[in-house]
Amino acid sequence: MSVTQQQVLDSLARIKSPRGVALTNANVLSPISASDGKVFFSINVDAAEARAWESIRVEAEATVRAIPGVTTVMVALTAERKPGSAPPPPTPSRGTPGVQPVHAHKPPQGGGSPMSRQSEIPGVAAVIAVASGKGGVGKSTTALNLALGLRDHGLKVGLLDADIYGPSMPRLTGLRDKPELNNERKMIPLRRFGLAIMSIGFLVEEETAMIWRGPMVMSAVTQMLRDVEWGQLDVLVVDMPPGTGDAQLTLAQNVPLKGAVIVSTPQDLSLIDARRGLAMFRKVNVPVLGIVENMSYFQCPHCGTRSDIFGHGGAQHEAEKLGVPFLGEIPLHMAIRATSDAGTPVVDSEPDGPYAAIYRAIAGQVRDQLKGVIAAA
Repeated sequence: MSVTQQQVLDSLARIKSPRGVALTNANVLSPISASDGKVFFSINVDAAEARAWESIRVEAEATVRAIPGVTTVMVALTAERKPGSAPPPPTPSRGTPGVQPVHAHKPPQGGGSPMSRQSEIPGVAAVIAVASGKGGVGKSTTALNLALGLRDHGLKVGLLDADIYGPSMPRLTGLRDKPELNNERKMIPLRRFGLAIMSIGFLVEEETAMIWRGPMVMSAVTQMLRDVEWGQLDVLVVDMPPGTGDAQLTLAQNVPLKGAVIVSTPQDLSLIDARRGLAMFRKVNVPVLGIVENMSYFQCPHCGTRSDIFGHGGAQHEAEKLGVPFLGEIPLHMAIRATSDAGTPVVDSEPDGPYAAIYRAIAGQVRDQLKGVIAAA
């Protein structure tokens, strides 16, 4: 049975807000995503009122879950503090496992570092991010093949597609199944190519428009990190959303990242954005493991002529300028594109080919920088 947005709204209309009006008339609901039994929305209030609204969030989640055909519900309480207002006291979550409220982004009290909000993921030795300053540079393809390269170096690897607005892993891995829940109501990651894989794309249809506010994005990412049974992993590779906005910065502050890999093309515009991404990680004290130059050059498969379509060497020059490792250059080639579109990434489908060797060499450098962290864990 398909669940519609109107069904969700009809059920929420029966809930009274702390202001005494129906929840649907309180002007606090985000757009509702309802597809294939999965329902996602947020309740957006002023941070000064967050404590009073937490019970409403719990009631809304329970009410929607009771609708026939609903299999998954995620309701985020997003509380944004108005300028000049006092921060609210922290409110513990009383909701169901895996659905956590998100409060206002504000500086930590008492002069503490924003990194103090981090906590390790049980069983995961190292979490690393694959990031880019802008979209369209091949970040997700690089993240997947990097994870496979780390696997080939003997590590136990997981892959989290944290690109909430445009999840790519269902297409890149060929996975279409829905995650199941274990006895503790944690999601069991899907497995392929020897990787443990999780993506918001496994929970919603491919055509669904993910129009979410920043705090709700963080709630979804937190759920996929904390409410997934990752098991024992040496490395969890996180394919981050492109850009350097609030969501990216907050993710870096709340996830115990052991390093970041920046993906760029040789173009000047891409390098400018990559520089911003690198600066963001440095600002939150996340080590930059290096820069990868993707679509570095094109070599004709017929005549062997090499063409630097987007320029060449810009990322290496930028890495030297900024004092971070240059991990390698990946060519623009039809084999990489075709295997990605087919859900059979080149490192796994053509393991003895030249492009798999490039990704494994990059992965080897990343592994070497993480050896101490993995050994300590």
